[in-house]
Amino acid sequence: MGSQTQFMKGVLELCVLKIISEEPTYGYAILTELQKSSYSDLTESTLYPLLFRLEQHKDVTIERRASPNGPSRKYYTITEHGRETLSEYWENWQQVCDLVSSVFQKGAPYE
Repeated sequence: MGSQTQFMKGVLELCVLKIISEEPTYGYAILTELQKSSYSDLTESTLYPLLFRLEQHKDVTIERRASPNGPSRKYYTITEHGRETLSEYWENWQQVCDLVSSVFQKGAPYE
């Protein structure tokens, strides 16, 4: 199970950038979207440092917006640099998928 967790963390940045590329959004909404997918045990302690790194690398910008339920929220918007990063990640992901597919076409994984 540990190797699956490591694998999922490895593609988390790709997934987060994809979500942000669709529309500006805030951290908890990103967390909820990912938890509905295959990241059911993702926590804020994993997501927020990743969002901070994306900001530091100029892949996203932050805008504070008023919230109807309490303090203002940080909304993340993808930058042009972030779109380039997302495109590179996607290309790399496709290469990994092609590689794995070609290896597994030779037989079932348990043979």
